[in-house]
Amino acid sequence: QVQLVESGGGLVQPGGSLRLSCVVSGFAFSTSAMTWVRQAPGKGLEWVSSIGSRGGDDTQSLDSVKGRFTISRDNAKNTLYLQMNSLKPEDTAVYYCTNRGRKNWSSGSRGQGTQVTVSS
Repeated sequence: QVQLVESGGGLVQPGGSLRLSCVVSGFAFSTSAMTWVRQAPGKGLEWVSSIGSRGGDDTQSLDSVKGRFTISRDNAKNTLYLQMNSLKPEDTAVYYCTNRGRKNWSSGSRGQGTQVTVSS
């Protein structure tokens, strides 16, 4: 069955960095667009960033994370990444990966999520 396992979250001070990973199985990762979404405390899911099946420059990101977050993928390892730099308290959320692109991410499968907390 489809499985997505996120990791790499934690507690970090404002201005710090984290690298999230999402290891997947049970579907054709190398031909699938992928997306990171997040859910802040008391709020709904929010799209963060998407990447096409071949990666590279085929990416899109939420305006508030552009220049700070970078999505990437390693198709040989069935792994999706999110490099997060210059973290802000408003980035605090549970981060999930999904096996869909930007237009239909809400219909995809998600993992259990990884908690990111930005606080001094």
